[in-house]
Amino acid sequence: MSGHSKWANIKHKKGATDARRGKIFTRLIKEITVAARMGGGDPDGNPRLRSAIAGARSENMPKDNITRAIKKGTGELEGEVYDEILYEGYGPGGIAVLVECMTDNRNRTVAEIRHAFAKSNGNLGESGCVAYMFDKKGVIYVDQSTTTEEKLMDLAIEAGADDVEEDGDQFQVMTAADDFDEVREGLEKAGVNIAEASLSMVPQNTIAVTEEKQAKALIRLLQTLEENEDVQNVHANCDIDDKLMEELA
Repeated sequence: MSGHSKWANIKHKKGATDARRGKIFTRLIKEITVAARMGGGDPDGNPRLRSAIAGARSENMPKDNITRAIKKGTGELEGEVYDEILYEGYGPGGIAVLVECMTDNRNRTVAEIRHAFAKSNGNLGESGCVAYMFDKKGVIYVDQSTTTEEKLMDLAIEAGADDVEEDGDQFQVMTAADDFDEVREGLEKAGVNIAEASLSMVPQNTIAVTEEKQAKALIRLLQTLEENEDVQNVHANCDIDDKLMEELA
C-alpha cells in the first residue's frame, strides 16, 4: 500500500514538532461535535463518534473536553455549527491535493484556501477534479518497538485488515474504510499498542517529486493548509524522496 506515502507519513512523523500539533485538540473537538450532531451522542450506536473519541483519547484529551464536545453536537450545550467541505486542487507540478475542512464561515475558508494554493503556484479546482484519484482507507500506525511484523500481521489479518507494511520505525496497518473501527478495536483487544489511527484519503498512484524547488513549494503549500484553523486533514498524491526530505528538513 505504498500509495499512502509520502505526505501523510511526513506530517505524521513531524506532527509533534510543527504548528499542526498545537491545533490538534481544536480539530478533534470539531470532529467529535460534528459526529455527535450527525449520528447522536451515544458512541455505541455512532461509529464515527466512537472513532473520534478514540482519536481524542490517543492524544490524551481530558474526558471533560470530550463530554463538552459531544453535548455541543447534540445541542445540550450551546456551540458553533460547523459545515463539512472538501476542497480539491493542484499543487506545484500538478500534484493532486484534497483539503478536508470544518468551518462556521464558508466564505472565509474558501478565500483562505484559494489564497494558499495561489501563493504556492497551485490552483483551487472544481469539485470532483481530483477526488477520484483517492480511496478512503483506514490507516493504523504501530511502533515497531512494541511488536513484531509477523505477530502484527497475524492479528491484523484476523481482525480484518487488508495489509501490514513497514514504515520507518513503525508498522502501517491498512484497512477498508468500513472495516476501520472493527480492525482498530480488534487490535486494541489483542493488546496492540496503537500509536495513531485515522481514516485517510489514500492516493491510488503517487507522483515522484525530485526537484528541490518544486518540493519546497509543495511542502510550503501543504504546511500552510495544515496550519489553517478550518482545515481538518490534507491529502496529496506526492512522493518526495526521503533523502530530499531530510535535506529540506
